[in-house]
Amino acid sequence: MRSIRVETSAATILLTEAPETKVKDRQTGEIAKDAVSGEPLKTVGVVYIEDGESSLIKVTIPASGVGEGLALGSPVSLPGLVARPWESTFNGQQRHGIAYRATAVMAGAFPMAMGA
Repeated sequence: MRSIRVETSAATILLTEAPETKVKDRQTGEIAKDAVSGEPLKTVGVVYIEDGESSLIKVTIPASGVGEGLALGSPVSLPGLVARPWESTFNGQQRHGIAYRATAVMAGAFPMAMGA
């Protein structure tokens, strides 16, 4: 399916879960890797706030894209953020959602107040 680029310039993004290694298979403990580069993947939890609405999302990033100085509750930037719709059938149940991926997660800054 097609990836959709997410415009984040008007959003506030706060770190809610520290980077964790993404596991491909929980039974075997196999680590998820990028299909092209083979690099291990990590996930971070963030709250994405825009236009007075917020969403908790998990974002997958390459291990080399984890920036320094990340602190829970602090603003972060997610360069190259894309959303990819997915669907699958598991045990006869149809499931669907949106997967988020970025090239990095870096310490950010709170947006400047308008007119300040």
